Amino acid sequence: MFPTRDIPSPSSLFSAYASMAASMMLVRSMANEIIPQPVRGFLLSTLRYYFKPHSDRLTLIIEENCGMSRNQVYDAAEVYLCTKISPNTERLKISKSPKEKNLMIRLEKGEKLIDFYDGVELKWRFVCAESEKSNPNDSQPRSEKRFFELTFLKKHKERILNTYVPFVLERAKAIKDEERVLKMHTLNSSYAYHGVKWESINLEHPATFETLAMDPELKNSVIEDLDRFVKRKEFYKRVGRAWKRGYLLYGPPGTGKSSLIAAMANHLRFDVYDLQLANILRDSDLRKLLLATANRSILVIEDIDCSVELQDRRRVDGRKQSDAQMVQLTLSGLLNFIDGLWSSCGDERIIVFTTNHKERLDPALLRPGRMDMHIHMSYCTSHGFKQLANTYLGIRGHHSLFSEIEGFLENTHVTPAQVAEELMKSGSAEVALQGLIKLLKRKNIEGDDADAAAAADQKNAGIQKAKRQKLENKPRKSTRNTRAKSMVRRRKCL
Repeated sequence: MFPTRDIPSPSSLFSAYASMAASMMLVRSMANEIIPQPVRGFLLSTLRYYFKPHSDRLTLIIEENCGMSRNQVYDAAEVYLCTKISPNTERLKISKSPKEKNLMIRLEKGEKLIDFYDGVELKWRFVCAESEKSNPNDSQPRSEKRFFELTFLKKHKERILNTYVPFVLERAKAIKDEERVLKMHTLNSSYAYHGVKWESINLEHPATFETLAMDPELKNSVIEDLDRFVKRKEFYKRVGRAWKRGYLLYGPPGTGKSSLIAAMANHLRFDVYDLQLANILRDSDLRKLLLATANRSILVIEDIDCSVELQDRRRVDGRKQSDAQMVQLTLSGLLNFIDGLWSSCGDERIIVFTTNHKERLDPALLRPGRMDMHIHMSYCTSHGFKQLANTYLGIRGHHSLFSEIEGFLENTHVTPAQVAEELMKSGSAEVALQGLIKLLKRKNIEGDDADAAAAADQKNAGIQKAKRQKLENKPRKSTRNTRAKSMVRRRKCL
């Protein structure tokens, strides 16, 4: 214990405190006057750095998007972490579509997982947060920002970045290949989240090249072209071209254009992206959609001739001026999307256009590099009919009614879809083929009547044209003589 006489009085303590505070204020005032603000900020940050407690852990943030494109590390982590779910996990998100065999399991927001790699403990956390609105008066809902946090000891930084992250990418790719389910992507109808985005469902179309009613030589040429395309990554890189391929499918409705696209997807195991140009307002949206399209995919633009009027998109009748100014989808934007600089933002992509009227397309769309291979989907032929009979009726050889049917097919225009519909009407091959013969006879008669009507119309048009030419070549009387004769008739009447 200290003697009582050694303890300073309260007044002495207060005086000492006041003197120290005054000195500190004087020093602070002099420092503010003498030391510039940037130097003071640097000194303060240095002091905080040395005196604050330091953590031995490092956290990596893996966001869903990387600029305008998807973050591959995020997608890989989402797939990989599904295999690391432990009994300690408290909340999971599960889903299942009607045609999926297994449950889809994903982490719920805020959930954590612990993984071990080469003796290193790694902590994963899934975070979802609403992004802040740039405009407080904007009534649209805020978009959700999703990312993973990966935390580990700082001393393992090089090992995690150089070994663990590539391992997660490769493992996720292997899992996707094992559980490969083709997806059909389409545009959503909401513009709430900064423009249009892709939504997907499982692609369950059963069409294959074996079931297609196509000419065998044409079918083989398409298969060879597809197989050659997927094997030429280094070739495209060496010649300086984007690794993509364009196909134009043209022909009457019902000739199997959509079935051919499904067969291409099933053959290559590529996802399909169905792009409706009528839902796109701006060239910028088109570029964003291209960047959001995954590699190893087929981008489909059906009925390109009538899906959108590119030349008249800036003139929108019945809309406000502000809405009309938003419509900026142009032909040049579409061409740059197909074969410009933006088309190189991705690998191993196929673009398929379909049309019923090839002659209506702009020549700029038809050139190689945009539509590399033109495939004519024609009416049903003898080869196509035999393929359909094999598929629908199980007739692999010859049938007594084949000769009669093939004779009609040489002179009758009927689509494979119409033939397939007739073959589906009965389980009996004899009854189904007889029904097809009746259809072909009716089509043949209608074709003769149509030809006769067309000939009659052409004849009448020729007669009318001759009459017009005769009237045009007939010499006209002068206007002055006509007026004089009219005056004479009027005087006689008076």
